[in-house]
Amino acid sequence: METMEKLSAAAIMEMEDKYGAHNYHPLPVVLERGEGVYLWDVDGKRYYDFLSAYSAVNQGHCHPVIVNAMIEQAKKLTLTSRAFYNDSLGVYEKYVTSFFGFDKVLPMNTGAEAVETAIKICRKWAYEKKELLPIRQQL
Repeated sequence: METMEKLSAAAIMEMEDKYGAHNYHPLPVVLERGEGVYLWDVDGKRYYDFLSAYSAVNQGHCHPVIVNAMIEQAKKLTLTSRAFYNDSLGVYEKYVTSFFGFDKVLPMNTGAEAVETAIKICRKWAYEKKELLPIRQQL
């Protein structure tokens, strides 16, 4: 594998602008690494991470306990589809529902799962509370 050449911040931003979709308008800072609450740009300037990847990194960057847990899990099993059971999900679900006093929990990766689940809940409510028939039964 070839080693990437060191690109300037301007070159990196230009490359993203040319080849990437324009769904965001990022600040003109090119981040290279993070540790705890700090981020560093390609020029070595340090920043506080007040954005935390829109709350996806509230625990901070590169915490050694979290990094080691990720490495150990990736060595054992990277991912299972929800089409299968795995040895950890039920244990987690029991813990988190007990901790927060919930009946059930649905872990998600993205907002897409949240929208999909909301639609399913709305449909279930309509079937059970409004006694609407599923579309396939209405035809």
